[in-house]
Amino acid sequence: MNNITNLKRVAWECNRELFSLGLAIRTFGNASVIDRKAGIVAIKPSGVPYESLRAEDMAVIDLDNNVVEGNLRPSSDTKTHTLLYRNFPEIGGVVHTHSPYAVAWSQAGRAIPILGTTHADYLATDIPCTEGVSDDAVKGDYEEETGNQILKVFTSRSFKEIPMVLVACHGPFAWGETPEKAVEHAYMIEELARIAFLTLQIRPDTPRLKQALIDRHFERKHGKDAYYGQKGKS
Repeated sequence: MNNITNLKRVAWECNRELFSLGLAIRTFGNASVIDRKAGIVAIKPSGVPYESLRAEDMAVIDLDNNVVEGNLRPSSDTKTHTLLYRNFPEIGGVVHTHSPYAVAWSQAGRAIPILGTTHADYLATDIPCTEGVSDDAVKGDYEEETGNQILKVFTSRSFKEIPMVLVACHGPFAWGETPEKAVEHAYMIEELARIAFLTLQIRPDTPRLKQALIDRHFERKHGKDAYYGQKGKS
């Protein structure tokens, strides 16, 4: 199996996982995978339903958005993906979904607040939301500008510590060191969005989780002395 064939298969598996997890329906959303050494990306083709998607259907492009292989047009969100790959050099996969709870927060233009320890197990802060896109950006290179809106959020944040974002009025994007991690993070955006929504329905004035709990839960999974799970166990 050559590198491109393998890259396309991994991208197909990630896209199918979005569908099986209920994060994507019909043709909405996309996952992509990068081969950093080759400088190429495999991504879902535009407008193809997940039910009929095949590994050989994946579009392969370079980081300048030129088609390298494939007979189908790449996702309309391709320029957002490649912009993230160019600016977040250690990520191996990018995922965009239209999962309903995360989209609801995006449409409201609100960050998802950190209200409990489930959230703190993944992030030590709120899931940020971009600013609204300008009319000029909408009329211009819209998908590139979507990526630029994400980059603005991370001028003062770490894309490694916060591997996810809401794009205002649009939906969530997630990434990870591996494509599988990117899918996991997309799943967690939706779950945390749902939990936060339910919490605020029960108690609209629920306060932000206290910092001591945030630090403890985040550090026990992600800190230098992390002890969650079986990693390092002899």
